[in-house]
Amino acid sequence: MSKEFLDAVPDGAAGTSAEGSWPVRQVRRENALMNKEFLAFIAVAALLAAVPFTFNSSTTFIAMCLAKGLAVLGILILLRAGQVSFGHAMYFAIGAYAAAFLSSAFRGIDMMVLVAAAILASGVAGAIVGVFVTRYRGIFFGMINLAFSMVFYSILEKAFHITGGSDGMRIRRPTLLGMELRRAEFDVAIYYVILVFALLSVWLVWRYLRSPMGEALRAVKTNETRLEYVGLSAKSVLLGGYIASAVLCGLGGVFMGMVQGLATPEHAFWTRSSELVFIAVLGGPAHVAGAFGGTVLFEAVRTYAAALLDDSWQLILGVTLILIILWAPGGMVELFRRFTGRNRVKTTTSGEASR
Repeated sequence: MSKEFLDAVPDGAAGTSAEGSWPVRQVRRENALMNKEFLAFIAVAALLAAVPFTFNSSTTFIAMCLAKGLAVLGILILLRAGQVSFGHAMYFAIGAYAAAFLSSAFRGIDMMVLVAAAILASGVAGAIVGVFVTRYRGIFFGMINLAFSMVFYSILEKAFHITGGSDGMRIRRPTLLGMELRRAEFDVAIYYVILVFALLSVWLVWRYLRSPMGEALRAVKTNETRLEYVGLSAKSVLLGGYIASAVLCGLGGVFMGMVQGLATPEHAFWTRSSELVFIAVLGGPAHVAGAFGGTVLFEAVRTYAAALLDDSWQLILGVTLILIILWAPGGMVELFRRFTGRNRVKTTTSGEASR
């Protein structure tokens, strides 16, 4: 904080000195929180980078969580605008099938080419579908997305000679920068590729949501009329967010497909879309970290609950979600903030602002 700014603040603005004024204290608190978040980001990145060396048996599990977390990150963008999509699994499937078709047509194709193709395919599909669905809000927005997704699912199921029907398509193991890798080497390599894309996506989405366009996306939820008054089209703002969310889902789909080596119509089924929304609510839509925290909790409960009690993991997940919603409507992010005392800081700041 510059001395000139502090000198420009009247002493009577909030207290006895400029140093103690509410705007200055608020800026300092926000900067402190941002520094803490950055340090937490670095710490989590370091821990994830060490997984293949410390918990090698969990490498594939964490890779799948990161891949699905990318798709949930796309759902969080739409939730910022107050919209819920029950059809975004379509883009998840588009990413996986883009990799399946290319790997079948070009043996030894590079992994980065598959990723680029998935991003392009899901982005184009998101732009085309988004032109129609962004005209609507609320339940209509969710149901139209669901309709598009189920049409795509039916095509994947019925076009057996092209898509393999319900059996799906195999995704051949790609090369990485021209190098052919054995299975164990490939698992480690794709883990780090997914990790890099996940960290980069978290940073980009965090920046996007804090940018003017991200704030405009929030205005779609609160007051579209005011957004139009300042010269921004609510439909265009939502379309931009929709395309970004489709790309993230496609990115998650191509990585999930390469980890599993398979693309199936189940990727596009409505239950997968609902699963992504479920995870977003579980993790907490207030912060990008909720996408990955919720995914890890979801997959861990499903994996270990299914191992302990047959056909009961849905019950356990349902009870888990109910408890979190009742105790912390903001999801795992809110729970974390309660334990770290950050909600108390925000409440104090809000109270000072109202004085």
